[in-house]
This record gives sequence, structure tokens and C-alpha cells, in this order.
Amino acid sequence: MFNYAYTRISNCIRSSRVMDPTNQASRAHEDRARSDSRSQGEASTDQELVAAVLRGAHAMARAGVVLGMTGGLPGLARLTASELAALDGVGASSARALAASTEMCRRLVRIEVEDRPQIQSPSEVARLVRGRLVGAVKEHFMAIGLNARHRVVMFEVVAVGSLAHVDVHPRELFRLAVATGVHSMVLAHNHPSGSPQPSESDLVLTRRMVEAGALLGIPVLDHVIVASGGDTSLAALGLMDCS
Repeated sequence: MFNYAYTRISNCIRSSRVMDPTNQASRAHEDRARSDSRSQGEASTDQELVAAVLRGAHAMARAGVVLGMTGGLPGLARLTASELAALDGVGASSARALAASTEMCRRLVRIEVEDRPQIQSPSEVARLVRGRLVGAVKEHFMAIGLNARHRVVMFEVVAVGSLAHVDVHPRELFRLAVATGVHSMVLAHNHPSGSPQPSESDLVLTRRMVEAGALLGIPVLDHVIVASGGDTSLAALGLMDCS
């Protein structure tokens, strides 16, 4: 798993299912299929989780369409209730249920990560993300939001790229940061190549994020690159100054 918050959101969506007395025969058939699948050792799919929240007729098909439009659970979890309601097959009631599920899970994540040690060095950042990033075959860009005491209050994969590149728009990153109420941020991503050395595109992306954070009053403290060959802190290299 590469996304701690994403995992908790998935679990919470699973637990938020409410039985609908309508279309019981269809629901019973879906329940039996899911039960048979889980009895064989398979976890619920993302589509099943979203369908459990959407409910109603053709919930599985609607869930597939929604996940396709949003790019999966991480993208879905970043949308507001009004944005969710604008998607085909969702509607106002289901949108509120989805938004409430993801917000509840974000709060649970904040409670859980409050017990984590304070982030005081690049090595602590690397330890935090290494198990979730090293070994991935694509670049994953993570955002670690900190409170005023440098404790983790946000820990999410913001984007997944290709084998050698990942691009993130500041809007997507700071939308999460503002919604979570972070005080500052640390960025992290992996290099599947095994080399932790920053590329020119890594430096350009970092400068964009530092500049956006300065405008919003959310300082970006570091950008840590992890790989099988080690870790690199751009702050330690003096590469976080965009002046």
C-alpha cells in the first residue's frame, strides 16, 4: 500500500454501507457474490466499496462510472459534495454520503497519526514513506502535512506518474493542504530507477510547490526522494530556495 489515508478511506467506505429495502433481490445476489469472493481470500474492490455507499439500482455499474471519471478512490476522495453530485450516477444524497465517508476517514487518520513522532529530519521523512514508496513500479508523489508541532496530520498520495516522471499541479496539492488545515508540508516521491538523485523536472516541480506554498502561507519545508539506492533531501542540498 502506498497511501495510508487511502487505505483508511477504503476501510471506512466499506463500514459505511447501509441496507436499502428497495431492490432486495438484486442486493442479495450482489451480497452473495461478494461473500463468495471474500471467502476465497479476496478483499472488496474499490468499485464494491463505492457501490456500497451509492446503493440503489445498478450501484455497481454506477460505481464503475464514477471511479472512471475521478481516476479512482484517491481522486474521488478529493472532491467536495457538490462536485460529487455533478457526476453522472451520483446525485445529491449519494454525494453527501460519499463526502461524509471520506471526511470521517480523514479525521480518523488525523487522530491516528497524531501519535506519530514529530518530523524533525529528512531521515524521519524517509522512514515514514519508504515502506509505501520503495518497490513501486511507477513514481508516486506524496504530501505530508504537518501541524505547528511538526506532527503528521495529512499523509496522502497526490499523484501517480510513469516509470520516470510524475507531474503534480499545485492546485491539487494545496487543495488537500487547505482542506486539512496543515501548518506546513513536506513532499516526497520515489524513483523506481533506484537512484535518489533529483532530476531537473524534480527541481522545477519543487520550485513551483515552494512558490505556491509561500503565496498561501503553507511553507514547503523539504522534498525527499526515496529509492532502493538511498534517500535524498532537497533541503539538505540547499535546493528549496526558489529565489
